[in-house]
Amino acid sequence: MTKEEIYDKANSVVGLGGMTVNERLYESGLIDLFDKTKKKDKDLAKTILEAVRVDQASIKKILKI
Repeated sequence: MTKEEIYDKANSVVGLGGMTVNERLYESGLIDLFDKTKKKDKDLAKTILEAVRVDQASIKKILKI
């Protein structure tokens, strides 16, 4: 999946701000991709989290970077 496709999926979700990270990933349809990449491809996992508007401090905690 390209960065553009990831951002398109994330931007299609209404009300991201009121959701938890898991809800954002689930509603955007990116949860499976995130689960597959979080240990093997931290750059792509970071892109996914940024797309669903997770703040940088939380991204660092989630990905342990």
